[in-house]
Amino acid sequence: MLAEGMTGPNGSSPNGSSLSPCNLPYENMRLPLVILYSVVALVGVPANILTAWLTWGQVLRKNVLGVYLWSLSVCDLTYLATLPLWAIYFSKGHKWLWGTVACQLTGFIFFTNMYISILLLCCISCDRYVAVKYALEFRSLRRRRIAVGVTVTAVAVVTAAHVPIFLIHENDGEHTKGRCFEPDHTPSKTVTGFNYARFLLGFLAPLVLLAMSNRGILRGVRASHSLQPCQKRRVRVMVVAVVTVFLVCFAPYHLILLVRATFPYLSLEKWACSFSLWIQMPYNVSLGLSTLNSACNPLLYVLSSEDVRRELSLSLRCCGAPTTPTDTSMQPPLRAAGADPQGPQNYRSLKDEVLSETREEELLRCLSSSRNVQSVPVGVLEQDDL
Repeated sequence: MLAEGMTGPNGSSPNGSSLSPCNLPYENMRLPLVILYSVVALVGVPANILTAWLTWGQVLRKNVLGVYLWSLSVCDLTYLATLPLWAIYFSKGHKWLWGTVACQLTGFIFFTNMYISILLLCCISCDRYVAVKYALEFRSLRRRRIAVGVTVTAVAVVTAAHVPIFLIHENDGEHTKGRCFEPDHTPSKTVTGFNYARFLLGFLAPLVLLAMSNRGILRGVRASHSLQPCQKRRVRVMVVAVVTVFLVCFAPYHLILLVRATFPYLSLEKWACSFSLWIQMPYNVSLGLSTLNSACNPLLYVLSSEDVRRELSLSLRCCGAPTTPTDTSMQPPLRAAGADPQGPQNYRSLKDEVLSETREEELLRCLSSSRNVQSVPVGVLEQDDL
């Protein structure tokens, strides 16, 4: 995709020698890719809708992490909206049915939201690291308006960087007609530079930032005296899962992207066709793996939170509560304090009371800590503030 083929116009190599076009095995992996894209869409869409609904309440409460998580859910939903088109594309043997403009727009949405999602994942990890390591020093910077500004900036930068997609004519050639982002000509120097930038700025730099921030979180957890061993273990598992999922989803695609962008300029023309045949299946599989991230994010960042599960259970219970009195043993403990979960007017206050305990504990810890904070806010690490 994005002008990553092997041969130049009319089948020429980068140095101008003539090469016959390769007949790539587009039928290979057709069914597995269709199944993969369909499953990711079926799982990811409802999970991200649920996550967006849960985190929107946190955005209204001026929760910084909620801003990033809600933006990530919206970004993933937009990304997932393109998957049915790609599934149909693969099911038709890599034949695009909707014209050049639709191909460019779909590719633009697909890749733009992929990299917006990557940047938002970095924002989430960095925000947690700052909350753990510099809970007092940078407390004034952890504000909703700053999080909104960071998110808008990330979206604007990535969107502007991908505008050149509309200048790429993918299916004008004899051997690329009907394809979408699968040209068989040599990428220009501009496109090659763009692909290198995608690898360095869109993958390698975020990976380093993600790894460093999560390493800092682990160090903060080990130094904490306020977390129980089971809480520390959950945080370690979460941190390892975040980095692992990032690597599994994005590393194969970007490494293959780097190889495909570099190979045409290695003066190995006689191996060009063999290389194209060899790299085709791994490339399609790696692109499919990158879509898994949009389905994993809700489970990894939001729905795995104990507080989120409690809030969701409470929401479903309140929305479905009968109008007649019920057994008091089935009501939350807060009922005795005057909260009526059956009344819609008290619904928000009931949720706020349930979720306020962790925030109050965090605030007390922060206020009682010295400059070298040794107590880690539990909610920041385990998403309990969601």
